[in-house]
Amino acid sequence: MKALIFCAGLGTRFVPWTHTHPKALAPVNGKSLLQRNVEYLKSFGIKDIVVNVHHFADQIESAIADAAAWGASITVSDERSAVLETGGGLLHARPLLEDVSVFLTLNADVLTDLDLRELIGTHERSGALVTLAVSRRETSRKLLFNAEGRLCGWRNKQSGDQRIALSADELFEFGFSGIAVYRKEIFDRIKQRGKFSVIDVFLDLAPAHLITAYDHTGCRWIDVGKPEAVGKAEKLFP
Repeated sequence: MKALIFCAGLGTRFVPWTHTHPKALAPVNGKSLLQRNVEYLKSFGIKDIVVNVHHFADQIESAIADAAAWGASITVSDERSAVLETGGGLLHARPLLEDVSVFLTLNADVLTDLDLRELIGTHERSGALVTLAVSRRETSRKLLFNAEGRLCGWRNKQSGDQRIALSADELFEFGFSGIAVYRKEIFDRIKQRGKFSVIDVFLDLAPAHLITAYDHTGCRWIDVGKPEAVGKAEKLFP
């Protein structure tokens, strides 16, 4: 099992820290978000990790080297030449991930105690191309699933925009938790190139391929996407 931690983003919601640092190195109780997520993955036996870099890439590489990769084996997917977003970043990392049948991705600014063994096991039993960790929580952007937990669409409750990829009698709203498990066949099915969101990939593939929800409502989870979230994160993750 391998994992990709998305660390390349500009962190525009996390200024002023990101004027001089990458968001992945923002500290929570003395440990960076990146360190916490490497340790989180290691706690489930996942030590082969890919980290993508763009914004202040040298700082991330130095942190990994100085900490001896926190006891993991970390390979860098270098995106210095262009911002690729999550979908483009995933595709760019293909050569580092496709030697395993199943891999996981995790946003660097997410902290959680979700049971990855259970998530991965659910994915492998389902036969899904992708399994998305989701929960019932307040967020303006929702993924839409049918009664069987299959991805059908996306909705922005603030703007009213929505995209329905697969029709269903009833749609259930969940927030995407920034964690997903994939079969490596995903790479042959991604049609986009350059800079694009992985959510667009999910929606494009949903009509023809099984993309399912893993509901972890009740687990500790926080998006440390803004500076004001750090205090909340420090209470949740001492």
